[in-house]
Amino acid sequence: MQNRPRIIVLYNPGKPEAQTVLASLLDRICGEVDVIATQPIGETSSCAEMNPHRAIVLGGDGSILAVVRSLDCRQIPIIGVNLGKLGFLAEFSMDEVVHHLDTLLNDSALVSSRIMLEVTVTRDGREAFQSLAVNDFVVHAGPPYRMVKLSIEVDQSHLTTFDGDGLVVATPSGSTAHNMSVGGPLVQAEVRAMVLSPIAPHSFTHRPFVFAGAETIEVHIRQANEGTSLVVDGQIPLPLAEGDALKVSQAPIDFLLMRNPSQPKWHTLISKLGWGR
Repeated sequence: MQNRPRIIVLYNPGKPEAQTVLASLLDRICGEVDVIATQPIGETSSCAEMNPHRAIVLGGDGSILAVVRSLDCRQIPIIGVNLGKLGFLAEFSMDEVVHHLDTLLNDSALVSSRIMLEVTVTRDGREAFQSLAVNDFVVHAGPPYRMVKLSIEVDQSHLTTFDGDGLVVATPSGSTAHNMSVGGPLVQAEVRAMVLSPIAPHSFTHRPFVFAGAETIEVHIRQANEGTSLVVDGQIPLPLAEGDALKVSQAPIDFLLMRNPSQPKWHTLISKLGWGR
């Protein structure tokens, strides 16, 4: 007898409806799959060791970002059920998950493989911080909101130095997030590239730039404010100081997101961001 698919269900305890949706989902899918764990999104570090076929995340885009980073190098295809607002990564309703469950478990063509970034912050010659990012790393000028000065190298070759309010380094998945809001380009999610978008540069010439994913970007903090910081995926802040250096490169592993088979390829871009209207 063939083993049934193994599923973990992760939920955002901060969403008031999460427990109700979780109970209803389990009631509807437990006859089809083995649900081997149900856990809050903050307790997911050991989930990959259970060798599940899929992870269902109940929450929103922020919940998916947190889960993917916590899985680190042991990524699982994620089915995102939107309990939030935009739902750009979390494409599914609960009814759609139930309706398409067999297809989601067996059709590998629905797995969207997307690059992540990793950053290392060096301070006083020592590694002070390291993290993955699904969407972006953002350098914010911070209070007292004077311009910061950033120097950028690409593969150890000097690119530019500029004064401004900061910098976004984004994945294609994150190109529709903070990068878009500062005027950066939209990039198809599966493209293996990263986007560098200055925030309010005091210059006519510093425009957003798309790099090959294999490049390594170094950002040197030449001038900072007391509140200057690095923010990972809009969720993890790290204070930065003059002299700090950030090295950003493509992570050695992709994150895996299940596409909704009931939606056309560009549905989310058009319906939720209104692109081209």
